Amino acid sequence: MRTQDPGFWEDAKRAEAQMRKVKDLRKWIELYDEVRSAAEELRLAYEYVKEGIVSEEEVDEAYGRAIHREEELEFRNMLRGEADPMSCVLKINSGAGGTESQDWASMLLRMYQRWAENNGYKVTIANYQEGDEAGIKTVTLNIEGDYAYGYLKSENGVHRLVRVSPYNAQGKRMTSFASVFVTPLVDDTIEVKVDPAAISWDTFRSGGAGGQNVNKVESGVRLRYRFKDPYTGEEEEILIENTETRDQPKNRENAMRQLRSILYDKELRHRMAERAKVEAGKKKIEWGSQIRSYVFDDRRVKDHRTNYQTSDVNGVMDGDIDGFIKAYLMEFGGEENEGK
Repeated sequence: MRTQDPGFWEDAKRAEAQMRKVKDLRKWIELYDEVRSAAEELRLAYEYVKEGIVSEEEVDEAYGRAIHREEELEFRNMLRGEADPMSCVLKINSGAGGTESQDWASMLLRMYQRWAENNGYKVTIANYQEGDEAGIKTVTLNIEGDYAYGYLKSENGVHRLVRVSPYNAQGKRMTSFASVFVTPLVDDTIEVKVDPAAISWDTFRSGGAGGQNVNKVESGVRLRYRFKDPYTGEEEEILIENTETRDQPKNRENAMRQLRSILYDKELRHRMAERAKVEAGKKKIEWGSQIRSYVFDDRRVKDHRTNYQTSDVNGVMDGDIDGFIKAYLMEFGGEENEGK
């Protein structure tokens, strides 16, 4: 076995990548064994019911377990993308509309924090900018754990809120927007080309989330990167701010990690676009378009890509978004994975 080789850990990056593959393969084997075991249990139950050893209700229960295990395996099969096993960076920006949109952005922040906590992921706030009166203008989260990107890539796009606003004196129904961007959080084992000459830095004083204890030292960092698309020649500036810690070198390191994540994500999206051109007959996944509406008064949250919807608005805002994630992956996951 390669991992037992005395020289295996001499190249730490290569060893880590190999161990991740081993861990992933073990998970596939475990899932397969669970499906096989459930299918065998169902077969025996079917035989025993004819002999009166088990009841029809027990056969139905065995059938339900077998179907559940098979669906779990099929769902996991939708997470075979190169970046799917990675942690992720999730950024929320409030849209036009002032306080109402900024409040909506803070509600989405809470929703994703709850989802991450419920699923055992580690969440850290890399950058946080408060709204003018309430809510937030923008926030960047690092969500760390297996398959965080694979699950949360379904959240990429514009999220629309419709409600009677507490900030409107006339009690009118208002529509607000916030955008969510999700990119893989790459580590040192992923090769990403960064041009040092295209980087410039600024520093600034930073306060924590909620505005407590304004920092008297310029520990906040602002990274500007002049990106030139290698495929189209188009140029753009990538701007990243990091106020995660009171340690400026650490914040620089975190900002560079986010930059590498963004550049890696751009390459992934280029590959997806190229496959979409070849497979023109297939349904195209639109990144950055309006993806979901949260209509509070009508007790309805609906995803416009899959048509999956629920009336449990409170549950969704408390982080119960697994139904939306599963519906997205079951419809689009196979398309993203083809050609790999």
